[in-house]
Amino acid sequence: MATARRSTKATAGRYRDAITLLKADHQQVKQWFAQFKKLSDASRQQMLARSICQALRLHTSIEEEIFYPAFLEATGNKDIHHEAEVEHQAAERLIVEIEQSNPSDDFFKAKVNVLGEMIKHHVREEEKPGGMFAKARKARMDLKALGQQLAARKSELESEQQAA
Repeated sequence: MATARRSTKATAGRYRDAITLLKADHQQVKQWFAQFKKLSDASRQQMLARSICQALRLHTSIEEEIFYPAFLEATGNKDIHHEAEVEHQAAERLIVEIEQSNPSDDFFKAKVNVLGEMIKHHVREEEKPGGMFAKARKARMDLKALGQQLAARKSELESEQQAA
């Protein structure tokens, strides 16, 4: 089974820009949520939920630290920026609850599934025509340089996660 600890040492070269990197993260957690729904084994549910939570923590960190501030500066679009931040805050609360529980909790699977729906909505908002990513491209943000910054920070955060 794949884990959130996949190496990003070569990430900067693998993705041509920030949006491509972020979309790859979206695709990975989308696949993991789909796998989670099919699982019945509690230990595999726990491992996959942990991987999902770790991946989302990495992803939201790099978006909040690097991409979102650059987006806000380039576009001045507070509405989209603020909505994305609020969605991250709501997801973070659910991530904490999931991390503090396990499959024996009656609500564990429901929490992971609801988190999946929240993330699916968030991804749609970022990726839709006229959404954050489209507006970032239109604003002519330096997405290649941002992609390198995101990849470097993600690698740094992964190392910290592994050391913990």
